[in-house]
Amino acid sequence: MKAQKILVWAGLFILLSAALFFAVRALCFPRPYREEVEASGLEPSLVYAVIKAESGFDEKAVSRAGAVGLMQLLPSTAQFVCTREGLAYDEARLTEGAYNLKVGCLYLNYLLGRFSVKETALAAYNAGEGVVAGWLKDPACSADGIKLTHIPYPETAAYLKKIGKIKKFYDFFY
Repeated sequence: MKAQKILVWAGLFILLSAALFFAVRALCFPRPYREEVEASGLEPSLVYAVIKAESGFDEKAVSRAGAVGLMQLLPSTAQFVCTREGLAYDEARLTEGAYNLKVGCLYLNYLLGRFSVKETALAAYNAGEGVVAGWLKDPACSADGIKLTHIPYPETAAYLKKIGKIKKFYDFFY
């Protein structure tokens, strides 16, 4: 009889743990636009980490600097990407999730190609491509011109840590 009670309690504990796991996963680490994210060719966990860090999944988000949408794109950056990729640019659509996501993923992919180290590309996503290119030329920030050893902007250093943590959760949950 005692063994049966232990098994029942163990079973209930497992069920509640599983329910909690799936609830936390769905509420705290959502995956909207899965088809678009998977079609981007980028690591889904990286894309979702950028979206969560940038906008918290708010399609209508606008930063003080004027960055817009899920992936917080400056209109000038979005226009650059669209021109580079031969896509129609429409600033009004930057608050549409799928459009913003597509342009943002193209930009992130561009930066990952431009900077061979993922963290350097993410620093450029946050601080700007030109700023990071300058840091790479500065021996105080980069010993080899490829990898950043020092990030002068505290916001960008914190951003990289945040992206890393969020990405680990996405990798764990999915």
